Amino acid sequence: MKAALDVALPLLAISLAGWLGFASMVNASTADTASDTKTTTQTQGRPSLERQRKNAEQQARPDIEKQRKETEQQAKKNLDQDAIDAIRETEKAINAIAANKNDEALAAIERATGKINILLARNPGTALIPVDAEVDVLDTAPQDSQAILDIAKDASRAVDDKDYPTARILLHSLMSEIHVRTYHLPLATYPTALKDAARLLDQKKNQEASAVLLTALNTLVAVDRVTPIPLLRARDAINEAQAQRQKDKNAAQKSLEIAKHELERARELGYAGKDAEYPSLNDQIANLEKQLNAGGDATSVFAKLREKLDAFVKRASGDDHH
Repeated sequence: MKAALDVALPLLAISLAGWLGFASMVNASTADTASDTKTTTQTQGRPSLERQRKNAEQQARPDIEKQRKETEQQAKKNLDQDAIDAIRETEKAINAIAANKNDEALAAIERATGKINILLARNPGTALIPVDAEVDVLDTAPQDSQAILDIAKDASRAVDDKDYPTARILLHSLMSEIHVRTYHLPLATYPTALKDAARLLDQKKNQEASAVLLTALNTLVAVDRVTPIPLLRARDAINEAQAQRQKDKNAAQKSLEIAKHELERARELGYAGKDAEYPSLNDQIANLEKQLNAGGDATSVFAKLREKLDAFVKRASGDDHH
């Protein structure tokens, strides 16, 4: 299994509004039993179970949460404001059409087209422009390698039996990753949609124009990238072993055992599972263990191992797929 999975997803326009901060508050009317008058109030739901789970994970694993935040910050820095503005103007055009305000809709389309022209001039060889990103920790995989193998076999049998719903559930339980999903505006098709919508509005075909714009929003492309958490834990364990090697040799050896275990988990979970780097890294850790037992200076060995593992983490996390 590749480290990252390609997923091209049509996106609902109504969801797009939520990504870009257009979500509206829900109002509820309640009766005043004394005066029988109605008061409109904003409703706020209780935190979802998913949010509670995420909060618990963040507190339990601050190291992973720190990595997630760093990944999120980097993903947000890569977003293009002109592309975001083009989508917002498209939303405004759709709303104006719904309100039968064609002049406002055309003005919004014109502004969106201006933003698209800037993007085309600035990115002549780029097909996809990032407009939003979501970063989540997905860590459902067992700690035990044999349990991972058993689930993988069950998933393989489910695929062979064409029982894809069961296979999807099983494969979901083999995830241990920081997952980045970035939504992109496709420069190849978006400008044409804006032109077609403007033409239809000139012809007073409001419904058709709105449909064209909605279709444009629905064709945002989702690109997924994952960073395997077991590789991050292996790296942390190696750093911990280096920090402990002078004070507590046994603790350092235990940290190296953790690193080997996490490398094995990463391989069994399919994160570049057939990569030849895995046996090479294990050999280097074994060599490091011998050096620690012998009491020699392992500074250079630690440095080479960290460099090798850093490069592997980057490579295993670096493929974008859509």
